[in-house]
Amino acid sequence: MASAESTGASPDGIPARRPGPPPGSGVSAKGATGGAGTRTPADEPAADRSAARPPAPVVASLMLGMALVALDSTIVATAVPQIVGDLGGFSVFAWLFSGYLLAVTVTLPVYGKLSDTFGRKPVLLFGIALFLVGSLLCASAWNMAALIAFRLVQGLGGGALQGTIQTLAADLYPLRDRPRIQARMSSVWAISAVAGPALGGLLASYAHWRWIFLINLPLAGLALWMITRHLTEPVRSPGRRGPVDWAGALGVFACGGLLLFALVQGGVAWPWLSAPSLGLLGASAVLAAVVVRVERRAEEPILPGWVWRRRTIAAVNLALGALGLLMVAPMVFMPTYAQSVLGLGPVGAGLVMSVMTLSWPVSAALSQHVYRRIGFRNTAAVGIALAAVILYSFTLLPYPARPWQPALIMLLLGAALGLFQLPLIIGVQSTVGWAERGTTTASVLFCRQVGQSVGAALLAAVANATIASRLADAPVPGLPEHLDDVAKALEHPGLLPGAAADYLREAVAAAVEHIFLGASAVAVAALLILLLVAPRRFPVLPEPGED
Repeated sequence: MASAESTGASPDGIPARRPGPPPGSGVSAKGATGGAGTRTPADEPAADRSAARPPAPVVASLMLGMALVALDSTIVATAVPQIVGDLGGFSVFAWLFSGYLLAVTVTLPVYGKLSDTFGRKPVLLFGIALFLVGSLLCASAWNMAALIAFRLVQGLGGGALQGTIQTLAADLYPLRDRPRIQARMSSVWAISAVAGPALGGLLASYAHWRWIFLINLPLAGLALWMITRHLTEPVRSPGRRGPVDWAGALGVFACGGLLLFALVQGGVAWPWLSAPSLGLLGASAVLAAVVVRVERRAEEPILPGWVWRRRTIAAVNLALGALGLLMVAPMVFMPTYAQSVLGLGPVGAGLVMSVMTLSWPVSAALSQHVYRRIGFRNTAAVGIALAAVILYSFTLLPYPARPWQPALIMLLLGAALGLFQLPLIIGVQSTVGWAERGTTTASVLFCRQVGQSVGAALLAAVANATIASRLADAPVPGLPEHLDDVAKALEHPGLLPGAAADYLREAVAAAVEHIFLGASAVAVAALLILLLVAPRRFPVLPEPGED
């Protein structure tokens, strides 16, 4: 079957076979860029030469595995009051999420390389088993410290699930059919974003918070059984396996862990310019230099240099890192805006944000009809350009806005980002063969996760600076004197004088406007990365059966 981008398309969107890429299709028929590591289809394992669609149980098991990861954060968030009430530890409960995120992020490159070395199936089975064990341990936690530690175990399994499932989606489907499986994966995230909070609330209210972890056991067990029984990986080409770079894996884990710990705690547990922040950031920089030195000498490095030497992969890494950063605006600050400024309850605030998850998978599924005509890069550029305009439009909303106005912005934003993200993921996976696809996919997801962590720190600093400035120049009395007291005042605005409550809402609205303005600037930066760094034509490897 011919590559979607190397065949062109008829007016009705069905690819038509032709010997090479048409002018302006956005794709060349050459191998991967960067010189080193470029291979022809004859060098690839049978995984790339088989175009047969996977059986339905395999697809179902992949979606089930992705649901384990997608449900995790949303289902836990709604049970936090019950967890804290039972175990205590209010001052550190945020690490239920930060610790999990840290473990997922720093292990993505490690699992990506291991899947390229040993195959996808053993890594995926290991990840599901570890996630299952972590869930069982979380359900048996006796205090908050134990629960945080067990969430780290869950995260170590979640890192294997998230990256390996995305890689398998590219392994099992030819290029023209990849949007179908990727759209299904996106729909899993969309359904989880809506169903997770409701399910978590029901379990915490009518059963016990421990059931939010115990419910993972039958799901993970079923996924294990289905993958073991139905997933068969093709025989790989000999001579590709080298020694595992355990020193590099440990270095990546330590360096990433220190960096993310500094970003998560900076500005919260201690000031940004304090000794702990500077010490952690300095230590992570030193470790990064050590990792680079170790990886240069490794025979099979965990983070090979070619993921940055090849223009296509480097551009996608940077662009999706920007996506992770700008996504902090709608995901973290839109619920705060909806509750504090618009006066909506938690359910209403969640609905305002969740409409984005409804339009995202629809747009992603339809993106194939665009990139088959104008190419991966140009399709993603259109999506992020629209996202920049939509994010900026938030700053033009009246005060106070009506709830349907930010909800419409979220709906349009999801459609734009679906048009941006999916073509980049499918495109970059199509530029490499089986033996490099796990590492490539992991590097993209790793950059997106790091971007999200950096964005949370940067945009929170913008919000704090805006509110602090408004409080310092406040013309009305009765306002909180410290930033730490703002959250309590917003939770109980009736305790403030009327004028002070109105002024504080306006300050929060101004802070969120600045955040969305910053997110819009990040979207423009992502657009420039695509236009200046990414090649106009992605170097897609020929598909099986291509002339």
